[in-house]
Amino acid sequence: MPGTFKLGKLPAVPGAVKLKLSTYLEKPQLPTPPPEFGHDAPIAQWEMLGNDTVGDCVIAGALHETMLWTANGSTEIPVSTDAAIKNYSAITGYNPNDPTTDQGTDPAKAASYRRKTGIVDANGKHHKIGAYLALTPGDVQEHLTALYLFGAVGVGVEFPQSAMDQFNAGQPWDVVPGSKIEGGHYISAVARRNGMLVIVTWGKEHPMTDAFLQKYNDESYAYISPEYLKSGKSPEGFNMAQLKADLAAVTTA
Repeated sequence: MPGTFKLGKLPAVPGAVKLKLSTYLEKPQLPTPPPEFGHDAPIAQWEMLGNDTVGDCVIAGALHETMLWTANGSTEIPVSTDAAIKNYSAITGYNPNDPTTDQGTDPAKAASYRRKTGIVDANGKHHKIGAYLALTPGDVQEHLTALYLFGAVGVGVEFPQSAMDQFNAGQPWDVVPGSKIEGGHYISAVARRNGMLVIVTWGKEHPMTDAFLQKYNDESYAYISPEYLKSGKSPEGFNMAQLKADLAAVTTA
């Protein structure tokens, strides 16, 4: 339904995540992503998860990503707005009875919480990621590689008003020169089709051009989910054991 939805990503903090994707990719074994790919087909219905009324886009994205991983690895998790709000409160201190506490989420801090504690689904079960790595902002090929390897990528953008208009009109997110930045937003990239990234936001899939990513992307994260991996590695040879050892040595992770 056309309208103005909530954002909710706090500004990117350069260097907040020390580990980079390129350090852990066994490049000689890496496949070239095909022109089109994605593992979103098992998801019958993405959910809004409260992001129409509160700035919990980072939390909604975390649940969307976990939906995809579990739908492909075993059984899709149940999600709900209540679960999203519980996670939002646990990570940021949001109090539903105090609107002034709706201040958004730092994606790097949320990633750390997802690794150490895990987000809860609608049944109260915790889902942890095994590790997370920062991507190079605006680097299309690196985003495609991460998406191809790990099924979903968390993408942070400085969100222009034109993108809200394009979303409401069912048009791809693309660059409109001079459009005012309304705040920060977090979305989940889940596929590549028709030469564009397919992202999930506000309960639905939406296309995004490479130019939009290059212009507005200020932080992105690749997550390694045990619920998606097999035998500790991705099919392309991602070394989970080494990454976990390195993460343990990073006190700010």
